Parts: sequence; C-alpha cells; structure tokens
Amino acid sequence: MYKFRSRKTGLEKARLVELILLDVDGVMTDGEITYGKLSNSDEPVEIKSFDVHDGYGIVQAIAKGLKVGIITARNSKIVQMRAEELGIKDLYQGSFNKLTAFEDVRKKYNLNEQQVAYMGDDIFDLPVLEKVGFSAAPANARPEVKRKVDFVTEASGGKGAVRELVDFIFKAKLFID
Repeated sequence: MYKFRSRKTGLEKARLVELILLDVDGVMTDGEITYGKLSNSDEPVEIKSFDVHDGYGIVQAIAKGLKVGIITARNSKIVQMRAEELGIKDLYQGSFNKLTAFEDVRKKYNLNEQQVAYMGDDIFDLPVLEKVGFSAAPANARPEVKRKVDFVTEASGGKGAVRELVDFIFKAKLFID
C-alpha cells in the first residue's frame, strides 16, 4: 500500500495542501517520448500520452479550489496544450532548476512550503521534493526518490499516479462525497 516517511501522517500533511505541483515526463506521462514525422512535413513531431483519469483529477482539484502547476525541465508544445486543456495556469517549462520555479509559484500565491505538494520521479526532482510539505512519487520513480518522499502511489507515471495523488489529498481534506 502507501509508504509514509515521517511520524506526521500522510493524511495530516496532505490536509494542508493548497497547491499541487507536477513534473511531466514520468509523472503525467509514462516517461516515453516518441518522435516522428508527418507525411506532409519534414518537421519532427513529438508524441506524449496523458492519462484521462489523471486529467479528470486535475480538473476536479482546480474545481475544488486547489491550485495545480507544472514544473518540467523540457519544453514542449504538447505540454502547453495539455496544461491549457486542463486549466493549469502555472506552467514552468525549461526549468532545469526546479527549486526556482517552486519558489516563484509558492510566493505568487503567498503559500508556505507545508501548503505545497510536489510529485516527481527522478533525482533532479529531489530538491523540490525535499522542500515541500507533501512529497509524492509514482510507483515507477527512481528508488532514490521513492525512499525520500512522503507518498508513493501504486500507479505508475502516466497510468493514474496523478489521480491517485489528487484522490489522496481529497481524502485528507474530506472533499470526497
């Protein structure tokens, strides 16, 4: 089941969350990136797959008053399109120093670190994961990451992990009907 790293339970930590920040590759997607070409163009295209259930969870989180943002090291038109489709207003692409983006969005909403959740899957996510009040990783995250976070989902990235995180936060906040 779920793994928690501190004596303060995951539910207690998740109850404080007002902002959910997400990595993309390996969290919102399964981490695969496919490149191809359309028959009428020499321009390469990038293909990513996003989980519909994750998207619905994000939309519901926003509808219930939570803020949701994305911090990713890569730049992708597809990620921008997905963020717009879901109503995510805080999109940080090309953020190799994810801690700077985290501090920027946290201050924008005047939140303390305990009010922020972050889900990441790789070593470069650790600086943010170690700073936020509630840290999470999908089941397929790097072992070094899973050892450090408050919450490890049963689902893998791109396969319902984000929805699992959102549902857990809802449970903590008693948003579930």
